[in-house]
Amino acid sequence: MSFETSLTGLNAASADLDVTGNNVANSSTVGFKGSRAEFADIFASGDLGVSQNAIGQGVRLANVSQQFTQGQFNFTGNTLDMAVNGTGFFRTSDSGSIQYTRNGAFQLDRDGYITDSSGRHLTGYQATDTGTISGALGDLKVNVGNVAPKATSSVGISANLKSGADVIDPAKTFASDQPDTYNFSTSTTVYDSQGRDHLATLYFRKTDAANNDWTAYVDGGDGAGASGHSLDITFDNNGNIATPANKDFTFNYAGAGSSTVNVDLSSLTQYGSDFDVKQLSQDGFAAGQFSSLGVENDGRLLARFTNGQSQTLGQIALTRFPSPQKLQQAGDTSWVETFQSGTPVTGAPGSSGLGDLQSGALEQSNVNLTEQLVKMITAQRNFQANSQMISTQSKITQNILNIG
Repeated sequence: MSFETSLTGLNAASADLDVTGNNVANSSTVGFKGSRAEFADIFASGDLGVSQNAIGQGVRLANVSQQFTQGQFNFTGNTLDMAVNGTGFFRTSDSGSIQYTRNGAFQLDRDGYITDSSGRHLTGYQATDTGTISGALGDLKVNVGNVAPKATSSVGISANLKSGADVIDPAKTFASDQPDTYNFSTSTTVYDSQGRDHLATLYFRKTDAANNDWTAYVDGGDGAGASGHSLDITFDNNGNIATPANKDFTFNYAGAGSSTVNVDLSSLTQYGSDFDVKQLSQDGFAAGQFSSLGVENDGRLLARFTNGQSQTLGQIALTRFPSPQKLQQAGDTSWVETFQSGTPVTGAPGSSGLGDLQSGALEQSNVNLTEQLVKMITAQRNFQANSQMISTQSKITQNILNIG
């Protein structure tokens, strides 16, 4: 019986070498997770169980267990190279067949889909036309087209009008080309519906010192000047706006039609300090071309355009399992769900214990070469020892035959 027992030892040592060899061969494979050979002893048993003085019949390979420890990051600088710091897996789709991977080396295909080296599509939460993330999972696609212009619909200003400014003579009619008809002015760029820029100017004229009254004039840059575009404002004794300070104005731009712009002056103050513009804002922009793609830590995909705008294209989804060791290997550093792996939990990076997402980096294999070389030597010694057992048993058998 010792022949068969030693033979199981040879098979076990060979399997251990196979597992170690596979780990060593994939020590540079991105996203690879090393395996461990697990063995169990063999006992002959009957209906009444195993006798107390029974001798074992060798060893068998009980399981090859995946080790999902974290691998080190290699920073590449490529936007679509991504790594997960945590327990989550990237979720990919191959014509609807879902697989999971830790290999974050992705790229764009000719149709704009984010794919891995095997052509599987990276999946995530889809974005609406307004850039908000929906709850629907699907293949992530990058739109590399241009972004349409947006006409300015609001202008806001945060500034201080000097309380000691002189009151303008009421006999002087306001005129933008006559500086003595107003106290202060400031300008900003606004856009029409075709994305053309126009210089809009705000003029401030003090009309009454006792009541802290001012009049603001707005020139939308449409060539009509500030005629008919004025707003009276009043400050309280503390220098804060005391009256409603926003109003809609309509400007007519040649070839682009009319644009209604809400001018908000509610952040103006009237303090004793000099005239000072803290902030000028407007919400329009010109047409822009796609310039780059960005990936945020929460998995949001951002398309950036030459006009300074960005657009959310979707959000990468990660998935974790209660028992990742029970996932079934599918090759190409991918796994598929099994009943034993448990119900998957899918969500955005940074939530539900999925781990954080690092763009511009790849997770390296978690194989420790030094440890694997030690295991190789141990398996080799086990193989030699079992071979020696077979040789010894052969000699004993030969001696017994010689006695006869």
